[in-house]
Amino acid sequence: MRELVLDTETTGFDPQQGDRIVEIGAVELINQMPTGRTYHQYINPERAMPDDAFQVHGLGDDFLRDKPVFKQIAQEFLDFVKDDTMVIHNASFDMKFLNAELGWLNMKQLPMEQALDTLAIARKRFPGSPASLDALCRRFNIDNSNRTLHGALLDSEILAEVYLELLGGRQPGLVLANTGGSASGGSEETWRASKRPTPLPSRITEEEAKAHTAFVEKLGEDALWSKLG
Repeated sequence: MRELVLDTETTGFDPQQGDRIVEIGAVELINQMPTGRTYHQYINPERAMPDDAFQVHGLGDDFLRDKPVFKQIAQEFLDFVKDDTMVIHNASFDMKFLNAELGWLNMKQLPMEQALDTLAIARKRFPGSPASLDALCRRFNIDNSNRTLHGALLDSEILAEVYLELLGGRQPGLVLANTGGSASGGSEETWRASKRPTPLPSRITEEEAKAHTAFVEKLGEDALWSKLG
């Protein structure tokens, strides 16, 4: 199962009032595990950056002036997303902007059901509690110290960690609970790591191995290393 944890930065709150996307970031998950593949693009909004927005993400006119406009990256973005689920915090906001940009180009719209809203998940799981990305980082002890300003890719990486915690842990597929309630009283499976088909190469150099052997020999025959060897 492929999912994309996604975030955008914009010039404001309403594309119908002339606001535009200035940054898109996304992190790919396969079976709810990060693959290391990402999508990241700064975008020239073809308008001046309001100061309020600049204070949020720090992306100014000079920085964005030589970046591609949305038209130049739209198809590449759609090719990356495909029809896979987009995990977004406050999904209605980002989807509103993405579909506005795509609509102005008469391109394929992204259906709302393709988005999974982590804000809604957090509010359902922790009713009455703060559900901002920063608040969820504090709840799950996720380090967001680098988040001095909003940034689409950084926020996507942080949200990916939050999303996995909202699912029940950073390795949700390894959580196997006792189902109970059956005629036999349920059963509990035990997960075991499978053996690698190809062993990982050693990171120890030949020189380091020789130095280690010489060190162990100095310890004598009763050394623990000799018994384990």
